[in-house]
Amino acid sequence: MKVAEIDYITKQITSKYTDYTYTINIYIPNNEAPEEGFPILYVLDGSSYFGLVKEAVRLQSGNALKTNVAPSIVVGIGHGADMRERRFYDFTAPAATYIYPERFKGKGHDKLGGAANFSRFLEEELKPAMEEQYPINRERQALFGHSLAGYFSLWQLFHHPSSFQSYLAISPSIWWNEHELFQYASKCLTKYEKIQETLFISAGELENTMVDDARQMMRMLRDIMDVGFYKALDENHASVVPTVMSRAIRFMHQST
Repeated sequence: MKVAEIDYITKQITSKYTDYTYTINIYIPNNEAPEEGFPILYVLDGSSYFGLVKEAVRLQSGNALKTNVAPSIVVGIGHGADMRERRFYDFTAPAATYIYPERFKGKGHDKLGGAANFSRFLEEELKPAMEEQYPINRERQALFGHSLAGYFSLWQLFHHPSSFQSYLAISPSIWWNEHELFQYASKCLTKYEKIQETLFISAGELENTMVDDARQMMRMLRDIMDVGFYKALDENHASVVPTVMSRAIRFMHQST
């Protein structure tokens, strides 16, 4: 059996804003870059999802006439062995207090509230590094996040909407800190008459209240922006991403 060739590049990038070193995996299409550059999809929790996403992009872009998915760069942003704790810092918003749900049984996390610093890492360090090295279409950039990373994708949308043209939030942890994301969404409704960026939000049927939260978020935002919502039948929190990923990628390409 022939061993598959590695078709991506791996780098380590240390952020001065988060004081952390991330593993960055980069997939570059084996196509001539269009004059305007490749679309680019940034994947949070890249240690878990980069391989899945880059294969979904590669396969669908191979039949672009039917899928409408163009060859695209995929960037996975991964944590190290401390991923579970670290993502609670990088992906959560700063707050005066944090209220944990009952299922946490009183167990908290040592560090929370690093979303603003992580956002600066994306905007001021990672994205400029990618744009310096690769032919990127700055008008076709997307951010993908699942679970707590989906929470961050929404937080980024509400605080810096123009940083990406499309946001893909799969089973986002809207429940975090007493559903504070709904407060951020309400502020957006007051601040913006129209948001040009697009949002794809989804959850698995078996995720119970997370489906309701995602649907409520869609209903709040659909009058000011293009929002796609999808409930994945018979899927749970662990199984939903492979089921939904190709649909999310098609939404990204159809809306940017």
